[in-house]
Amino acid sequence: MPVKVSMKVNGKTVSGEVEARTLLVGFIRETLRLTGTHVGCDTAQCGACTVHMNGRAVKSCSMLAMQAEGADVVTIEGLAKADGTLHPMQAAFKEHHGLQCGFCTPGMVMNAVDFAQRHPGASEQEVREALDGNLCRCTGYHNIVKSIMAGSKAMAGAK
Repeated sequence: MPVKVSMKVNGKTVSGEVEARTLLVGFIRETLRLTGTHVGCDTAQCGACTVHMNGRAVKSCSMLAMQAEGADVVTIEGLAKADGTLHPMQAAFKEHHGLQCGFCTPGMVMNAVDFAQRHPGASEQEVREALDGNLCRCTGYHNIVKSIMAGSKAMAGAK
């Protein structure tokens, strides 16, 4: 039996009918056609599906769409400004070569933004520990850590 869900995604109110078992990542990708949020493992291990819900990073493959009823959700598509100006964390990933194949990048960036907001001035070790729930299969994380450190600094300077 279909369930109606309604939430705000990237600043726009959206709604749709989904099966009760539909995951938030499925609603985002299939119903809303926002394909920047990736499905990597379906077990909440890789972090490729990370979005912000009510200001906190969550793995959208481990939540039902109806659990986001009334929530404010931001995906990677909603992070940049309307004029296309990249968010400071996105710009840092670009500048410091924090992307390889790009598959993990949206989830990595979304997690990094949440971490930087909650832990301004974090040490390199704290950044590395924060990446525990996000997997990159391409790199040794060196440039990702550099990107997050630079993005965090830029975010703090933008306030």
